[in-house]
Amino acid sequence: MKMQRITKVLTLAVFVMATALLGCQKKETTATKPPSLLNWQAIADKIVTQSKLQPNENVLIVASPGRFDSLVAVLEQAIAKTGATYLGAVSVDSANQPAAWTTAFVAKVKGKSVTDMTAQFGEVDLGIMLPGASPTHQPYAALQEMLNMGHGRTIHFHWSGAYDLSGQPIEIDSAIDLLYQRVLLETDYDSLSSAQRSFEAAMRLSDVHVTTQAGTNLTFKIGDRPVTKQDGDASLGRTQEAQNLIDREVELPAGAIRVAPLEETVEGTVAFPDGLWNGQPVQGLVLTFKKGKVIDIAAKSGKDAVKAELDKAGDAAYSFRELAVGFNPLLTIPTDKPFIPYYGYGAGIVRLSLGDNTELGGKVKGPYVRWNFFTDATVIVGKDTWIKDGVRIK
Repeated sequence: MKMQRITKVLTLAVFVMATALLGCQKKETTATKPPSLLNWQAIADKIVTQSKLQPNENVLIVASPGRFDSLVAVLEQAIAKTGATYLGAVSVDSANQPAAWTTAFVAKVKGKSVTDMTAQFGEVDLGIMLPGASPTHQPYAALQEMLNMGHGRTIHFHWSGAYDLSGQPIEIDSAIDLLYQRVLLETDYDSLSSAQRSFEAAMRLSDVHVTTQAGTNLTFKIGDRPVTKQDGDASLGRTQEAQNLIDREVELPAGAIRVAPLEETVEGTVAFPDGLWNGQPVQGLVLTFKKGKVIDIAAKSGKDAVKAELDKAGDAAYSFRELAVGFNPLLTIPTDKPFIPYYGYGAGIVRLSLGDNTELGGKVKGPYVRWNFFTDATVIVGKDTWIKDGVRIK
């Protein structure tokens, strides 16, 4: 698990409406050019394997026409082999619904509101969200409403979420295509799941302590809060144990564990990298938390910009959101051409966020989320060190 230590801390600001906060607030960066060397059959087979489809289940695909069209056709065949029923593929672009994707079920979706779609999607047991689909699209939003009502599950196959070391999204090129394919096909899902279960068990018993050399020094407890383990298990059995929305949204590639701490237990400081707040440059920012709320803002420069951004977003912006820790050793930051793969799901990457955490089972509500990526954090649970300076050691 050893890797070159990268001391930069990355920050990504994400502003979303409250409805979008019920799902993935992730900026899609799907390239328009055709992917090279991807094995569609192997990818489709792995998606279906991880879903553990039952013969009586109904499957719907939501996709954006373009570079992954070939995967839709192969998935249709892979789904049929399980005995499950393929309902068709809904385009997120209502003006561009490929004829090959359209079935009697999909034809009924056209022109419907999110409310009407949600009612129709009551027949769906598994939704597969392919690249380009996001919560801003009506079919995606309708499936999330279905999940909120405690029905079904979705696989999120975004194939995006790559960032350079300045925190900016980067295009998914052929090299990243092949990396993501390798991660999807070669991840040891049993080992990943075991490690995540052990981490959850440790957090249930002890305080969590996160530090960085820049000055982050944060502690909290998770109590009985839901812990979402993105271990790649998209089975019906896992869904039946779901405690929140994101438990029903399974990510492939897999790797992160996410939890909203008990808000009243969050104490200490988070030191941010130099970056933009309210569109203005800020240096040396440190936020101090007491009982989950920001009580002090210190910065070498740009303090007023930070306060302006938080004030504009309201109470949620002054609240700690979640801890996310990456566990997948195949998604660590490459040493030759460093970048952060797939939303920081790689082993040793830590995310400390601000804002709404209701999708995680927390109490903070509001139209604001700010993700903050740390690649050199240390995470200690009780007396055990799990992450040391950005490297997973346990």
